[in-house]
Amino acid sequence: MRQFPTATAPHLPAGRSVRQVMALVLLALLPGAAAHVWFFGPGLVIQMTLAVAFALAFEAAMLRLRDRPLRPFLGDLSAPLTAVLFALCLPPLAPWWIAAIGMFAAIVFAKHLYGGLGYNLFNPAMVGYAVVLVCFPREMTQWPPPAGLDVAVPGFADSLAAILTGTLPAPWQWDAISRATPLDTLRSLAAQGEMIPDIRDNPVFGTLGGRGWEWIATCYLLGGLFLLWTRVIDWRVPVATLGGVIALTLPFWLADPDVHPFPLQHVFSGALMLAAFFIATDPVSGCTTPRGRLIFGLAVGVLTLVIRRWGGYPDGVAFAVLLMNCAAPWIDLHTRPRIYGESRGRSGAA
Repeated sequence: MRQFPTATAPHLPAGRSVRQVMALVLLALLPGAAAHVWFFGPGLVIQMTLAVAFALAFEAAMLRLRDRPLRPFLGDLSAPLTAVLFALCLPPLAPWWIAAIGMFAAIVFAKHLYGGLGYNLFNPAMVGYAVVLVCFPREMTQWPPPAGLDVAVPGFADSLAAILTGTLPAPWQWDAISRATPLDTLRSLAAQGEMIPDIRDNPVFGTLGGRGWEWIATCYLLGGLFLLWTRVIDWRVPVATLGGVIALTLPFWLADPDVHPFPLQHVFSGALMLAAFFIATDPVSGCTTPRGRLIFGLAVGVLTLVIRRWGGYPDGVAFAVLLMNCAAPWIDLHTRPRIYGESRGRSGAA
C-alpha cells in the first residue's frame, strides 16, 4: 500500500506546490521580522500590511487585464512574499505611498509585464525597493534608532499616524528620532578619515555589526538554515555570497584593521544576510545550474562590497542582485553540466 504521495512514473515523491514553498519562506522570515519589530518598533507590521494589500490589489488588477483566473494566482502567496521582502527593507515609518509605488513597480512592471510568476527576469521585491530608493532618497533614510539608545521608538498608534500622514504626532520630531544606519555611519566617518576602532565607539554599533541589525541578521541566518534543512533553497548561493564577502574582506582587515572593517561587520550590517538566503536564492531570477549558482552568489557579494565602497548607496545589495539577474541567463548558458555520453568538445559553452 502506498504510504506517501507520489508523482507520475517513475513514482518519485511529489514536489512541493508553489504555495507550500512560499509559505515555508514566509515562515522562515518570521524570526527576522520579529527581531526587526523588537528593535525598530511596530512600524514594520504596518508596512507589511500595506505592502501585502497593495500587492494583492495590483495582482488582481493585472490578472483581470490579462484575462487570467484570480483564485489560483492570488492564493499562491507569491505576491504576499514579494510584499513582505519589500517591507523588510523599508524604514518602519516610511509614508504609505512608498509601499504603493514600490508594489506597483514590483507586481506590474517586474512581474506581470514579463509574463507573470515564473517568467520575470528581475526579482520583483528588489525592483520595487530600487525604484523607491532612487526616487525618494529622503524618505528612505528616515530610520529610527534601535531599541536601547537614547530615543524611544514610537508606539503603534504614533507609527500608524506617521505612516498615514507623513508627520509625527507630538512630542515626536523627525530630527529627534532619525538616525543614520550603521552602514551610513561607517561610510561617512571613514570618508572623513576616522579610524575603524574610533568609528565603532559610536553607539549605533554592536558586537559584530550594527546595534540591533546584528540580531536581525542572526535571525535571518536561522531562517535561512531552516530553508536549507527543508531543501527549499540550495546551499550554493548563500555560501558563495557570504563566503565571498568574508574571503574578500579578510585580507584587507588583517593588513590594516584601522582602515578596513572586520569581515563580519559587512555580513551582520544591512541586508546582506537577508539577500543571501531569501532574495539571491530566487529560482526564477537567479541561476539554476550548480556552478552558475556559485558564480551568481559570489558576484552578488562582490558587487555589494563594490557599491558599499565606491557607489552612491551605503548598502547596495538590491542593485547587486538586480545586476546579477541580468547576467543569470548568460551564466546558466555557460555553466550547463555536460550531458552524459557527450564529449566535452560538444557540450557547448559548458
